Amino acid sequence: MTLKKGKENCITDVQGVKVGHVTLYEKLDEENTICTGVTAILPHGGNLFKEKVHASSAVINGFGKTAGLIQLDELGFLESPIMLTNTFSIGSVLQGTLQHMLDENKDIGDNTSTINIVVGECNDGYLNSIRLQAVKPEHAVQAIKNAKPEPVEEGAVGAGKGMVCFGYKGGIGTSSRVVSEGGEAYTIGVLVLSNYGSRDEALFADFNKIELNTPDGSIMMIVATDAPLYDRQLKRLANRCAAGLGRTGSHIAHGSGDIAIAFSTANTHRHYFDSPVESITFVRDSHPIMNRLFQAVTEATEEAVIRSLKMAETTEGRKGRVVEKAPLG
Repeated sequence: MTLKKGKENCITDVQGVKVGHVTLYEKLDEENTICTGVTAILPHGGNLFKEKVHASSAVINGFGKTAGLIQLDELGFLESPIMLTNTFSIGSVLQGTLQHMLDENKDIGDNTSTINIVVGECNDGYLNSIRLQAVKPEHAVQAIKNAKPEPVEEGAVGAGKGMVCFGYKGGIGTSSRVVSEGGEAYTIGVLVLSNYGSRDEALFADFNKIELNTPDGSIMMIVATDAPLYDRQLKRLANRCAAGLGRTGSHIAHGSGDIAIAFSTANTHRHYFDSPVESITFVRDSHPIMNRLFQAVTEATEEAVIRSLKMAETTEGRKGRVVEKAPLG
């Protein structure tokens, strides 16, 4: 039995979640094309440093260059937007996001702690002249400011502009599911940055066997939910992204960075809090609704990947390379 989709079938079906893109595309000459961007995922529209959310990550295969996951898993809190970009732009996106958060919070690094910025990446170097490092810190700030709680633009946009998936044009895809059990109802939303797989691996379509000589790719998978879960439980959700990924045909290649980040909007954690004790309400692990949440992550991850292909457009990149839109209805 498949689960009911959310109203917009989008990660922003989780109330409060916002997504913004900045897309960069410019053909410079016969050799070089800028074909890249930045995507920002905000758990809520408030001050993320002062109102943190419970979060965790799952590194399914660690061929990736993320920033911020060590502290995220150690403390179990997300206190910045989740930023997505290309492999060589981790530093500039981190710098821009950091500056944005410092501008919002004059106390960071002064009379309170520093901040943990979370950035994920995929290698868009087949289409994008990645060595030019076209993404600048201001593009990260712009993506954050562009974030809206509305249906997300998908395909070859934002961080997905130069990505390739199963030999066709990949990029940003999203999906959502609604889970109901025992009188409770929760939403799971997934957003992916897809950049992996060869044409003969796809299980959801009969793609032709003509190979495209692209390098081993990666995928970033972001899971949002309004279910009251804490970090250990969110790591369990993040791990279920692997099941959805496998259903698309991925065998999680040696050179692929397959990384998931999951967060809950249900219980915010105040940065300034006088009491030494804090209480939260969370779903019991043994309750049947947990299995439904796992199923929701699996289904939404699979569909988000497929949507990243469906919504993308044929794109010309560096060296005259063209990656076609997947033949999906």
